[in-house]
Amino acid sequence: MKNLNKRTSIRKYAPCEVSDELLYRLLREAERTQTMGNLQLYSVVITRSEKQKEALAPAHFNQPMVKGAPVVLTFCADFRRTSRWAEERNAKPGYDNFLSFINAATDALLYCQTFCNLADEEGLGYCYLGTTVYMPKQIIEVLELPKLVMPVATITLGWPDEQPALSDRLPLESIIHEEHYEDYSRERIDQFYAEKEQLPENQKFVRINNKETLAQIFTDIRYTRKDNEAMSVTLIDALKQQGFL
Repeated sequence: MKNLNKRTSIRKYAPCEVSDELLYRLLREAERTQTMGNLQLYSVVITRSEKQKEALAPAHFNQPMVKGAPVVLTFCADFRRTSRWAEERNAKPGYDNFLSFINAATDALLYCQTFCNLADEEGLGYCYLGTTVYMPKQIIEVLELPKLVMPVATITLGWPDEQPALSDRLPLESIIHEEHYEDYSRERIDQFYAEKEQLPENQKFVRINNKETLAQIFTDIRYTRKDNEAMSVTLIDALKQQGFL
């Protein structure tokens, strides 16, 4: 497997197609990932057409890689297929609830990550779009997702046309808790975030945005309370619309 220590997000792609043969092989191999009850509670919508990419782009804040990538894959939490199977086999499904969404979302995200690992092995590049859960109703409409199907992850996929620098990561000890959760003191926070805060590019972000700390970039600009609360309402509405609440 490609060294994970060298993994980067690819946002620019060469003008080369990803063949159906390769794409479907990787999707098939990814099916060996873990899944609840061996039910495979996920589906993937493959988008190649310019028209569909154009329609999806606004839901992803018009990030250029949505239209620039040869392939866009939308990974969905899917209890529709399992419920329809049950209905056709004289069984009564009870999966129109939040727990079922969490189980299906977990399945879909595990499948997505396994696919990404396999794509790495083939030299493909991709970018994970966290925007999928920000404006899900637009994605649901464009992709014509029925009840009990909910988009949870999107990746753009293609052959890399850039070599971006590695993003920084927190030290391992910042995420590990032995035997029980050890809460974070000011001293531990100072220790774990020192390197991130001292990176020249991060110090530049603070300076040009007239902020005091890097944390304020995230709380005041990138992921604000106002936006989080507004998009939480949208997400809950979409879950109701799709029958999970």
